[in-house]
Amino acid sequence: MTELGPVVWPPAPLRTERLVLRASEGRDRAAFIELFASPEVRTYLGGPRPRAELENAVPEVPGRRPGVFVVDHEGVTIGVVTLDRRDPERPGHVRPDGGEAELSYMLLPEAWGRGYAYEACAATLGWFADAFPGEPVVLCTQVANGRSVRVAAKLGFTEVERFDEFGAEQWFGVR
Repeated sequence: MTELGPVVWPPAPLRTERLVLRASEGRDRAAFIELFASPEVRTYLGGPRPRAELENAVPEVPGRRPGVFVVDHEGVTIGVVTLDRRDPERPGHVRPDGGEAELSYMLLPEAWGRGYAYEACAATLGWFADAFPGEPVVLCTQVANGRSVRVAAKLGFTEVERFDEFGAEQWFGVR
């Protein structure tokens, strides 16, 4: 989130049955680089970024900003969940002025297919609902990313519209 108002950041770690969602630490740097360099992870997110570029660009403590939760499984970083304000200039909004909270996530391929994305996002949404009661959350993913569309539906997002952006049809939902 670019603005959290009176909410303290980072919050205490969020704990689920299998995961800990926490603020980023220096030990997470390699996982952040892997997430952004991975062709599998970045298939529907504009493609991988060059590893050498990331090695130079990613700070010692990556993702250290409000709205970024590291997804930790048994002491190993397996991904990130973020809440950001959706850019009012982009398509897809549920409020006339835009700027809705937007949920996104990336998990390393070895963590796929185990329900971690749902578990991490559900915990993040629970935290957000307590911190910002009644505020809508949106999610946007490529229609071609069927796994992400299924996770969105399971999390309670309802499709609002579809539109073309970044050369692909996007699924846009609200919760």
